[in-house]
Amino acid sequence: MREILGLHGAPIGVRFLKKDQMDRLAEPCSEGHMRFCQALMRARHGMRTVICKENIACPAAACAFGFKPLPEPLKTGKGLVGFGITAREEVGVRMFEGMTVFDKGNIDRIEVFPLDQARKEPDVVVVEDEVEKLMWIVLASMHSHGGERVRGTTAVLQATCVDATIIPYQEQRLNFNFGCYGCRDATDIGPGEAIVGFPIDELPAIITHLEYLNKKALPHSRGKHALEAFMKQQKGGDEGSCSSL
Repeated sequence: MREILGLHGAPIGVRFLKKDQMDRLAEPCSEGHMRFCQALMRARHGMRTVICKENIACPAAACAFGFKPLPEPLKTGKGLVGFGITAREEVGVRMFEGMTVFDKGNIDRIEVFPLDQARKEPDVVVVEDEVEKLMWIVLASMHSHGGERVRGTTAVLQATCVDATIIPYQEQRLNFNFGCYGCRDATDIGPGEAIVGFPIDELPAIITHLEYLNKKALPHSRGKHALEAFMKQQKGGDEGSCSSL
């Protein structure tokens, strides 16, 4: 995937360790407090992190993963008004009410790592990169589902924790988003980059079709042959047409 698409960083593996998994004791929480989106950023750059109740820094993500209850300012909408995200508290309330979450205590900790350094199979794959590169992943996923249109859902909040991780895991489908207020403030994700997440079971089919796309469609599209033909046509047309392009 990284080679075909020219990704700037590693695809990321996310593995949920539940209360009844004995190997959780072999996965101690990473030192220092951080947000889940920052753990993804670290993995994209080759570093492994274990997130748990004790070290997760984002209150919204802590609630989404079932680690802690949602703080009162976020529950009432006052927090989003204070951040300047919404103008009305009731809007903030609705945004959090629609958040897909794990049941409290269901997840013990979360292992986040570069996919090519996986020690065990992850539950979800997350890719952060330029929109054009993610487009090909979505197209490859569509192929594995017989051409079915892909649904993207977001609240422009919890883009990495809920949209790219929990929804793909719980609904067993690919989901994409454009990032959110929090992850764009807390990580190095670029202004032209977005996020996609999908269940690990989809990875083999996605890779297979990316290899197929790379034979013709992908290089042809990136070559911008249609644009080249259009520009040649414009140069040969009447003066005052779209040649100013």
